[in-house]
Amino acid sequence: MSVLQSMRSFMRRDQVFEFLIPDTPPDLDLTHGVILYLEEISVSFDGFKAIDNLNLYIDDGELRCIIGPNGAGKTTMMDIITGKTRPDSGSAWFGQQINLLKMDEPEIAKAGIGRKFQKPTVFEHHAVIENLELAMAGDKGVWVTLNARLNGEQRDHIDEILHIIGLNQQAAQLAGSLSHGQKQWLEIGMLLMQNPKLLLVDEPAAGMTHQEMERTAELLTSLAGSHSVIVVEHDMDFVRSIAQKVTVLHQGSVLAEGTMDEVQNDQRVIEVYLGE
Repeated sequence: MSVLQSMRSFMRRDQVFEFLIPDTPPDLDLTHGVILYLEEISVSFDGFKAIDNLNLYIDDGELRCIIGPNGAGKTTMMDIITGKTRPDSGSAWFGQQINLLKMDEPEIAKAGIGRKFQKPTVFEHHAVIENLELAMAGDKGVWVTLNARLNGEQRDHIDEILHIIGLNQQAAQLAGSLSHGQKQWLEIGMLLMQNPKLLLVDEPAAGMTHQEMERTAELLTSLAGSHSVIVVEHDMDFVRSIAQKVTVLHQGSVLAEGTMDEVQNDQRVIEVYLGE
């Protein structure tokens, strides 16, 4: 093919070249009912083993609480799941076919894993409903964003999320004027706008009033089933209010796992964590 022919081919308006087509994540294969597999994961920082041969399995639709003393590896575990940290060894799979260790953070988020950090990060100078609109899954190109118009389906989705997080009455209110607990719920709502399959929630009860904690427990419990939820938390009263299954981490690996009653009565857990 001549140079002129190559140029004409390149300039064709009826053709979309492969390098211009955005990657789409593979379908999530939940054949065995497990959404997350962490197997023999280890990672060290300057000689300190933050995660040591960790094995963890999360079922589809499950709400799992992760507890453990400071330095147990909880944050590092979440960093590995979301692509922020690469382990030295082991494997991490999302469903049967998505290898998380071959993906970067945006790819993992696009595949269906959302993470909420302890401190809420909302757009304080925008209304609650605008925060949800900005967080909506879809093309975030500059031109698309500047010319975006909500369709009926998108408006219904926002209304649904407002109802789930209990901020219907605050939809037009600036996010910066919300209480701490309401900001936490808004951020969870912003994650839900992205249609995640797995939610990682870091210490949601921190800094909340008793009433806010009760509402947060109801919210997280309601999400289980339609989503898989991993909650990392230190407040044992809060954990008891939502726990279906609890995993205790210690020195970077699983120390115990089971119901809250089973974990509470485990002598090893009492010695290294609950006994504190």
